[in-house]
Amino acid sequence: MSKIKTAFFCNNCGHESMKWLGKCPSCEQWNTFVEEVITKDDRLVNRDLPDRKENKTLSLSDVISAEEKRIVTEDAELNRVLGGGIVSGSIVLVAGEPGIGKSTLFLQNALSLQAITTLYISGEESEQQIKMRADRLRISNDNFYLLTETSTQTIFQEIKKLQPELVIVDSIQTLQSPYIESSPGSVSQIRECASEFQRFAKQTGTPVFLIGHITKEGSIAGPKILEHMVDTVLQFEGDHHYAYRILRTLKNRFGSTAELGIYEMTASGMRGVSNPSELFLTQKEERLSGTAIAATMEGMRPLLIEVQALVTPSVYGTPQRTVSGLDLRRLQLLLAVLEKRGGFHFGMKDVFLNIAGGLKVEDPSIDLAVLCALLSSYEDAPLPMHSCFAGEVGLSGEIRAVNRIEQRISEAEKLGFAKIFVSKYNLKGLKNQKFNIEVVSVGRVEEVYQYLF
Repeated sequence: MSKIKTAFFCNNCGHESMKWLGKCPSCEQWNTFVEEVITKDDRLVNRDLPDRKENKTLSLSDVISAEEKRIVTEDAELNRVLGGGIVSGSIVLVAGEPGIGKSTLFLQNALSLQAITTLYISGEESEQQIKMRADRLRISNDNFYLLTETSTQTIFQEIKKLQPELVIVDSIQTLQSPYIESSPGSVSQIRECASEFQRFAKQTGTPVFLIGHITKEGSIAGPKILEHMVDTVLQFEGDHHYAYRILRTLKNRFGSTAELGIYEMTASGMRGVSNPSELFLTQKEERLSGTAIAATMEGMRPLLIEVQALVTPSVYGTPQRTVSGLDLRRLQLLLAVLEKRGGFHFGMKDVFLNIAGGLKVEDPSIDLAVLCALLSSYEDAPLPMHSCFAGEVGLSGEIRAVNRIEQRISEAEKLGFAKIFVSKYNLKGLKNQKFNIEVVSVGRVEEVYQYLF
């Protein structure tokens, strides 16, 4: 019998050590090492995988460049997030909270690919549960196959027989490799199972989707090296209290990492939202103070979102600063600009800021809308109807230019807005263009206040 070999792995980054350490030398986190049994027989690792192609050293000039082949799905949102479709031989990691709709989304997309032979591997649900979900989606597909198995050895034997064109694994944390003697979900098991699917995807050119869990802190469960091994990392997020979900790209070797896909959860599955701006704008008939509409960009897509601000006298000794959907430090910066450049005193006021709809925004062009919402609540005077804002605010109080201003203006025009406030430095590229919306140029914070109030 072979001697049982154990090692210690860092739960945070996957660093391996032969002895227990209090502090990880790789990620410098404390008390993250756990002991696991590893008796791996290297002679068996590639036994069930396809034959390896022989690799040899090549000059860069000898490599023939060709555009990667993509499978274009019926889901326009997924195609956008992936950079134009599913790339052959790519391995994609999709993570999200339990019950957010990961399995539903990819079951729906797999069933809609009628001409593609798809293998759906489930380690969490039975065939009957998946069949019930497919019946609810009302999509039939004769090229869709199910396998409920957790052993990678059995999985690759079935893959060898079926030879699918697309593989979906739900989820990577439930799989177990026979070459690692530790429980499913452990650091070494996740790393080994992902490594086997990575070799399979690259050797056969078959795209693989790995659905993963997240921890209570919101990060992807398993070692950090899992995110380095895959080609694309997608985060599926949303609030259970809202009907829509957001598919965000965290890493993409075949496209932009700034793309965003928006879905609405319905009784018949996930529906892609073609005009997401309508989701983030509150339908109201009366004018209210403290609300402003911002024209932002998420990747290549323009979005109009509502910024809500509430400024009230502080009843405690220290004024509160509460933010939802925006970086707190950004709000403090804008308040400092208003104090210094505008003479507005927020020192004894509580400030609450919210991005309507639960969206998280990092685009600096939202600054002007946040500033106007704060001024509107401060003066308790509503902003002009059908107006929106796009501009970054500098520390000296100037309104700075933002990128893709034409797309922002076109989106505002399409949704029926009458005015859009932009930086005067953006007008250089708009001289020869005509819009059916009034473009108001501003240069400083004082100009914005005088125009609005």
